[in-house]
Amino acid sequence: MLLSYFLNTIVRVGTLEVIDATGRRHRFSGTPSPRVTICLHDRSLPAKLYLNPDLAVGEAYMDGSLTIEQGTLSEFVEIMARNMDNGPSDPLFALRNKIWLLIRGWQQNNPIRRSQKNVAHHYDLPDRLYDLFLDEDKQYSCAYFMNRNDSLETAQTAKKRHLAAKLLLKPGQKVLDIGSGWGGLALYLAQEGGVKVTGLTLSQSQLEVARKRAAEARLNKKVQFHLRDYRQQEGSFDRIVSVGMFEHVGVKHYGEFFSTIDNLLKDDGVCLLHSIGRMAGPGSTGPWMRKYIFPGGYSPSLSETLAAIEKSGLWVADIEILRLHYADTIRHWRERFERNRAEIAGLLDERFCRMWEYYLALSEAAFLYCDHFVFQIQIAKQRDAVPLTRDYINDWERKHMGQEEARHPREVA
Repeated sequence: MLLSYFLNTIVRVGTLEVIDATGRRHRFSGTPSPRVTICLHDRSLPAKLYLNPDLAVGEAYMDGSLTIEQGTLSEFVEIMARNMDNGPSDPLFALRNKIWLLIRGWQQNNPIRRSQKNVAHHYDLPDRLYDLFLDEDKQYSCAYFMNRNDSLETAQTAKKRHLAAKLLLKPGQKVLDIGSGWGGLALYLAQEGGVKVTGLTLSQSQLEVARKRAAEARLNKKVQFHLRDYRQQEGSFDRIVSVGMFEHVGVKHYGEFFSTIDNLLKDDGVCLLHSIGRMAGPGSTGPWMRKYIFPGGYSPSLSETLAAIEKSGLWVADIEILRLHYADTIRHWRERFERNRAEIAGLLDERFCRMWEYYLALSEAAFLYCDHFVFQIQIAKQRDAVPLTRDYINDWERKHMGQEEARHPREVA
């Protein structure tokens, strides 16, 4: 069958054994490990897996027509990820990738109304779901691991501290948080930096939680959250921060995004952009991830992001690449999800659990074995808006780490 031909061509790492719907075993081997055996329970599945593996594998796992008989889901995804570079040797695989690259602008066309719909698809799920696998502050973006054995809470606090340090906060400044989520970063900036924060989200569920948290912290006069697209915001700000939101902008809207930054940022202001990126150049989002997890989403290459910033006339003041931090973050999420799987299945259903397991395993593999990383780009209008050296970042972090430890010793230790 065509699937056997395809797997014989691409599998160079790991050993994959496939049991088809008739019970016949097919073995595809490069290296001895990882070793995984999967079972296909539908006679039509091999053809689907060959014609569109990116979509069909995920759907088959969700529906239970593909099960793992030996090994783990993470090991199965590892075999797929580590052999992906061999895929273009198959003509259909190569053609499919070219077509996706050609039509990615259409796939990522995100006007305001569609952006709101896309955000609701993922973020307006029951709040309890996110409580069960995120950290206590509900940070749904890459943490910052100063040590690989840091807890998730420690690493997420370090992430907020690292971002704040790069923003060069001064008491009384006005800060815009584009993509403010459940409000954790905005509240941190207000508490630690003494600034006033305007947070923007397109998720009604996130908005309600963030406003409640601000009120409980008695910060609702310093931190305000709005259900608003970045293109609808007015005013001027000393600082702008955006974490984990740029992936939802879409390549056709990069010029619009940075033009908005330029319009909203004061002349001596600083902006910090934190986003998933890819090191292998411009690409496209796989059909399964686009259909089930992040419609309209895309992880940009650094080259296309910098090109858009250059066209805007803004200065790039600093760039930092976080390579394995997100893999460690997602590992924590995946382990917490598994520990709470029974409750999540009761909250949603079994199919949702398999979908989310596949999503987390696929995402972790993207940072461990494929071309994904996280970048932080510091942006300014003026070339001298930030100090000449990066010493100020460490100075701010050391100072505020001590203050945080005094208030919350278990979170920072």
